[in-house]
Formats: sequence, C-alpha cells, structure tokens
Amino acid sequence: MKILIIGEGAREHAIARKLAASEKVSAIYVAPGNGGTKRLEKCTNIPKGTLAKLRDFASAQEIDYTVVGPEADLMEGIVDLFHEAGLKIIGPHRAAALLEGSKALAKDFMVKYGIKTAAYEVFTDFTAAKRYLASSAYPLVIKADGLAAGKGVEILETYEDALKTLEAFMLEEKFSEAGKKVVIEEYLTGKEASIITLYDGKSIIALNSTMDHKKIREGETGLNTGGMGSLTPNPHFTEVMQEDFRQNILNRTLVGLKEENLTFRGIIFFGLMLTEKGTYLLEYNLRFGDPETQSLLETLESDLNVLFLKMLEGTLKEEDVVCSSDSALCVVLSGKGYPKSCEKDIDVTSFFDAEGEKIRVYSYASKAEENKIRSSSGRVLSVVSRGEMEECMKNVYDFLGENRNENLYYRKDIGRI
Repeated sequence: MKILIIGEGAREHAIARKLAASEKVSAIYVAPGNGGTKRLEKCTNIPKGTLAKLRDFASAQEIDYTVVGPEADLMEGIVDLFHEAGLKIIGPHRAAALLEGSKALAKDFMVKYGIKTAAYEVFTDFTAAKRYLASSAYPLVIKADGLAAGKGVEILETYEDALKTLEAFMLEEKFSEAGKKVVIEEYLTGKEASIITLYDGKSIIALNSTMDHKKIREGETGLNTGGMGSLTPNPHFTEVMQEDFRQNILNRTLVGLKEENLTFRGIIFFGLMLTEKGTYLLEYNLRFGDPETQSLLETLESDLNVLFLKMLEGTLKEEDVVCSSDSALCVVLSGKGYPKSCEKDIDVTSFFDAEGEKIRVYSYASKAEENKIRSSSGRVLSVVSRGEMEECMKNVYDFLGENRNENLYYRKDIGRI
C-alpha cells in the first residue's frame, strides 16, 4: 500500500512512523515532510505544491489514501478536490471543516444539539464588543473566530486586558481575517482534556484521552502557544467524566453531524473542560492535534493503517481500537523567544543521533542538508517516552539533560501539573 501524508510538523512525523510500522504499507510520501521524516524507513519527502498538484500526484502514483495534517488545507477544500477525482482521503469536506474553521459556527452547532458548552456571544462590530466587555464578569475568554494556529484564544483577567486583546484581534488584525469576528465566552474552571476520535461516517470511536499544555511557561503561565507538551492518558479524565462526555457530547455530536449532512471519514478532536459541574466542550478540531498525537500514538496498540482502512470503509468498531495500559509523555522544544520571534536554523541532528529504545524524537518544520537537520519553525522538536508515568518523565528529562542546546527552550513541568 502507498500512502500520502500532507504536512511538515511533528504530528505528521509521528503519523508517518506509526503507519510505516504496518506490514501492509510499502511506501509513504510526505508533502513536504521535514528532516525527521526524511530519515524514516519507507518514507519519501516530496514538494507540497498546490492542492491540485497533490491531487495529481496521488492519482498518478495510485496512492491508496491520503492523510491531511494541517487545518488550513481542510478549510481550502482538499477533501472535496480529492473526492471529485475519486481519491480516498481522511478528513472532512469543506462544509464540515467549518466546525473548526469558525468558532461561532461551532458554538451554534453545540447549542442546537444540546451539547454542554460555555455561554457566549459573537461579535463582528468592535464597538458592540467593547460595550459587552464593559458589562462582563471576569475572567472571560476571547476567541478569534477563524484559524489562528492554536493561538487565537485568550483568557483575560481584567477589562483593560480584554480591551487590548479585542483591539489586537479586531482592529490591528493580529490574525488577519480570522480575528475580525470574535467569540466572547464564559470562563470555565477545571482541567482540560483532549479526546481524539476516529469517525467513519456512522460511528465516532474515541482513542486514548490526552492532556495538552498550551502556555509557554511552567505552571501554565505566559503566552499561548501551539502546545508545549502532552500526557496520555489524561489523569483527570475519570470514568464518570468519560460517560458524561460520551452521552452528552460525543453522541449528540454524532446526531448533529447526521442531521446537518456533515458526515465524512476523518478525525474529530474534542477539546474539553472538566469542571465540577461536568464535562463541557470548548472546541472541535477536525484533524489530529499537536502535540497530543505524539504521545497518543505511543499508547495505540492497534495497527493505525488498519484503523484508517476500516474508517474509510465505514466499518470501524470499538473493539478495533486497542490502547496500552502504559502512559506516554511528550515534551516540546522551541526556539528561545517563541511564540514571538525566535532563532531558526538550529542544528538538531544530535537529538536524532541520540534516539534510543526509550526515546522518540519528532521534528517540526526543518531542513535536511548534508546529513544535518536544521529547524525552520518556532517549535522545533517533540521528545516522547512510553511506560509508567514516573519512568516516562525520567526518560525524557534525563535525555534532555544529556542533550543540551542553548538555543532551545522547554518546560520542565510537563506531566507534573
């Protein structure tokens, strides 16, 4: 079998490695891939080009199916394009992708189908939004309506801070068009959980639970990032909360997708808040999360290729998904100064050379030149280990202590809070 993976990050690197482990997979093409995927067995990096060029490549190479990593490609309609050419692809068509691409649309969907979510208001007019802030209780949450690379959500403690964020989103166009419409939302207190699921158009099957760490600094402080680490399974996602999630969020989402004719074969990521009042849905993503995927796939015992094939056929069952009782920890290394400006072109070859039985290293966007791997993005590496949680933390942090680079930063409390 031949597979095409679209994307250049650590998420796609992890997916490629998991698929390459399948006996039935003979070749994986990654567009554009990174320095890490170039080193993987069975993997070949190819130029990404336009969506039409990817479609033509998949057709010419007789690719069995395509996996889409980045949300932007889904919003641009890559699934629709591939389907029109009779090609199999994992992901939502453009109409369904709007559940991630528009926070306002997603919130309206949640309310319509009785899915527990925070109270909210939607604004396209700055003056009206500013007036609403003046009468609101704090803290509250402001979200850019469109895609913002995981950074378009701010928790504000005061009116003054909220106003600055509103100005940045709506007037200064911090996220271009994505922030011209905003969702202002009730702040929920609790622990977050990420549940990544497989959707075959008939059933939604959950994989292991995961805990993500979005803030740049220890203790969940500082600026939002694309994610600085993850832990699988999520220690706060109890059996009671799992049942609450299944009955009041997952099942109702399934009903809504069918009612709205938004069925597809792909991934549904549920971003949850676990509160004293129960489990609430914060957001949908319609693709694998990052860095959640890196720790999640370490605990997946099932053959990912087999799961994808059954998902595409519409025959996926609960019993097909088998997860290890082990835990997995992922710690992200970024360039110093991230998520603002930071140094790139950092030589990270030594981290890959030092990989061992207990450690996996995944690369974000990077270049492979003369057997060297050099970074080309703010987040640089994901370092992952599997086992008992204390063992995972020791493995990862010992590895990072032994393999130092003064240009890289990482949090030292992933898995400990």
